[in-house]
Amino acid sequence: MKVTYLGHACVNINIDGTYFLVDPFISANPLAQHIDINTLKADYILITHAHEDHILDVELIAKRTGAQLICNPEILAHYQALGLSGHSMNLGGSHRFVDGKVKIKMIKAEHSSSFPDGSYGGNPAGFLIDCNDETIYISGDTALHYDMKIIPHQYRVNLGIFPIGNNYTMGVRDALTAARFVEVTNVLGVHYDTFPVIKIDKESSKRKFKDDHRRLHLLPIGDTIDLKDLNISTL
Repeated sequence: MKVTYLGHACVNINIDGTYFLVDPFISANPLAQHIDINTLKADYILITHAHEDHILDVELIAKRTGAQLICNPEILAHYQALGLSGHSMNLGGSHRFVDGKVKIKMIKAEHSSSFPDGSYGGNPAGFLIDCNDETIYISGDTALHYDMKIIPHQYRVNLGIFPIGNNYTMGVRDALTAARFVEVTNVLGVHYDTFPVIKIDKESSKRKFKDDHRRLHLLPIGDTIDLKDLNISTL
């Protein structure tokens, strides 16, 4: 699996040539102006919740690429009315995609979820993506919660993708505790620096993880991390 960071909470996960785009908020992100959404590849678009900073570019990208949405029923119904299609899931459920090779499980996130017009966006969620004995945990926008401790009983997570900007989500300290709960060594930080209220001290944040014998990856927007290049040993 290769993960490209596209700014804010958006990543594009390449699994053997199939692209899983997560929470596309690019065109209005001043930090991601060098990313051309008209050239992005997407076979599936995963949506964790309905806030604008996670869905802004869903419609445009899905209509161009024909990508199938993976999200809760309320979000899917919203986009079906706009002519899009996909697969609805709910908390605790899992489904196999790409001829059964990729298993995706929808799991709990502690957050809120509403569309820009204020209408209900269903339960917020995270995703576990599992393929060929590699697992990525996308927590979605969330507070730290104790249910994260369940994950390592069923999955050996190679990479956690956690929000670290604080104010609206976990901050660095809670994200580090989440890494301990999940028993993951490598964390890709997201949902930081986009707005003034979620700016972080990058070096201090990395140091907190390093002091705990873990690594916080803060990728430049557009850069890619390959799970095969990580030290993926669990603690």
